[in-house]
Amino acid sequence: MPVSARLALKIMLVALAVSVGSQASAAGDAGRGKELAYTCLGCHGIENYKNVYPTYSVPELGGQHASYIVAALKEYRSGERSHATMHEQAQSLSDQDIEDIAAYFAGTELKAGTSLNGTPPQKVQQLCVACHGINGIGVTSDYPDLAGQQADYIARALREYKQGDRKNAVMPTFVAGLKDDEIDEIAKYYSQQRPPLEVVHRRVSIFESK
Repeated sequence: MPVSARLALKIMLVALAVSVGSQASAAGDAGRGKELAYTCLGCHGIENYKNVYPTYSVPELGGQHASYIVAALKEYRSGERSHATMHEQAQSLSDQDIEDIAAYFAGTELKAGTSLNGTPPQKVQQLCVACHGINGIGVTSDYPDLAGQQADYIARALREYKQGDRKNAVMPTFVAGLKDDEIDEIAKYYSQQRPPLEVVHRRVSIFESK
């Protein structure tokens, strides 16, 4: 892709992010969110926990942007993201509950590292860096950090965007032409970046709240 085209694409996506961010900003109470997140930690608080079917790693949420978590939970609640368990859980949450849970998981948001782990694949450079950065750090808080996320989860999410199981104004355009091996390559690269997202361990969170 020519440099001028890449620059135009970056400008368009950043402008879109600012627009979306005004609707999905997070301003929650992390202390209350810690209590509400007890149920969430049944899956997201266990190292290497797998979704039953289809089988893939449950995403790590520790350090993720709060505003992205807010948007994701609302999408599960509305059905824009297809996942029966998450839809059921999110339906029980008010907007304020979602804000509070997001604030708890976000903690201190990730900072970009000083060096890359591995060489960015061509498709990462062409399609991903304008939103998710070369290090897997979202260029705004509305784009998820991918650094250190489970590779099979990233790959699953990309395939869901491609298949239409996740509704999004931007992502389908970028994933439509990706082959399976290219999806896996993108996922592997971002999973290896540091500093990583983390699991908020259930056993720690429960006892700290007592």
